[in-house]
Amino acid sequence: MIKLKNILFPYQKTAVEKLIKLKVGALFMEQGTGKTITTLEIARIRLEKGKIEHIIWLCPCSVKNNLCKEIIKQCPKEMLGKFIICGIETLSTSIRAMSYLMKIVANKKCFLVVDESLLIKNPRAYRTEHIKRIGELCPYRIILNGTPVSKNEADLYSQFYLLDWRILGYKSYWSFAANHIEYDDYGKIRRVLNKDYLTDKIAPYSVQVLKKDYLNLPDKHETTVYFSLSDEQKKHYYDVKMDFLSLEALYEYDTSVIYRTFNALQQVSSGRKIISPANKTIRHEQMFTPSENPRIKILLDIIEDYIREEKAIIWCKFSHEIQDIGEILKKNGYKCSFFYGNFSQKKRQESIKEFEQDNQFLIANKTCAGFGLNLQFCHNAIYYNNDWNWSTRAQSEDRIHRIGQENDVYIWNICANCTIDERILRCLNKKENMVDSFKKYLVDKNFANWLDGNEIEELNDKNRTE
Repeated sequence: MIKLKNILFPYQKTAVEKLIKLKVGALFMEQGTGKTITTLEIARIRLEKGKIEHIIWLCPCSVKNNLCKEIIKQCPKEMLGKFIICGIETLSTSIRAMSYLMKIVANKKCFLVVDESLLIKNPRAYRTEHIKRIGELCPYRIILNGTPVSKNEADLYSQFYLLDWRILGYKSYWSFAANHIEYDDYGKIRRVLNKDYLTDKIAPYSVQVLKKDYLNLPDKHETTVYFSLSDEQKKHYYDVKMDFLSLEALYEYDTSVIYRTFNALQQVSSGRKIISPANKTIRHEQMFTPSENPRIKILLDIIEDYIREEKAIIWCKFSHEIQDIGEILKKNGYKCSFFYGNFSQKKRQESIKEFEQDNQFLIANKTCAGFGLNLQFCHNAIYYNNDWNWSTRAQSEDRIHRIGQENDVYIWNICANCTIDERILRCLNKKENMVDSFKKYLVDKNFANWLDGNEIEELNDKNRTE
């Protein structure tokens, strides 16, 4: 069989040499280091040796079109008819897709590739159960992700059970949890135990590649630009904070209330007015017109001072932010593309094409656009609003800071002074989960200072245990 069209880097060849000897394996390569081409080479070798007949590639739905382009770009024509690509999310609900894949794996020797395998970390999810059933009939299996965990080592169980339960040595999640997970009184994971055991177990089946160890990428420069809330916002922010902090449930580690608190305060700092009480589902309305919104004003300052005529991605958390920014930028004569949950896959691909060819800005939700897109033609990113998830933040940065980027990458964080924005950025810098950070300070009961990013003296282990 003809070789792949591009030559692998030495570290990619090393990964292939290790994993080609194994029927199952894990490829943890940071975004931009080439995990797709590495996996394609493994598939090519197995096809050439007659060990497999098809490659079933499961990936996020938003990645499918980009993956198809990458396969066409890298693979010889003899391989192109061997791929079956399916969205991981599809397997949560689609009986038709599940039946089709089960029929294929029952009759053909298949190589199962689960791309962004952290999407199956929940052992109780339908998609996880369905992928396990497919995997049982595939003689060769591999999981791909930038990192083996996003929150804690409990993420490893479902991913490695898919490969082979004998790797970790547990036939059920309950036996795994009994040996490795300590829960609090409310059923939430407090900490993971015996981490060295887990690391030693997965090491023979895993390859991990970090960008800093193998790639000489352009420098990445990050700047935080601060602004102040309006007087009206400050008063409303304080009122909302006091309303949520008065809830008894907050003092009792009720995670749903904690998340609603985070969300409500971010909505206020983004220019929304909360019109529902703290114990109800959050409802909100506009506090300003888009042109009067202080956060949008600071965005326009960044564009005028730093971006000028260059392309830039504007990452948002909320859909209303995407719409408001688009309205203002169009009024100011800028051409914009959009990428968020309400768009069909076809419309998303059209938006990316327009951004690459004609439009100056891509305004996107990183939950949707943070996976699988190659946007190296752009080297500027503005985080209009952040959330506490370090994993998706890193993924979104890697859309532009990856192989093929020829320019230094510039990143701006927009942050409202003395608000939850500051706390989120500190958690991201520490790669720390927002809820875990919050609970660490519950003993002090100084919620108001914590939420606004004011540092509290670190608690010692004894106090944290209590």
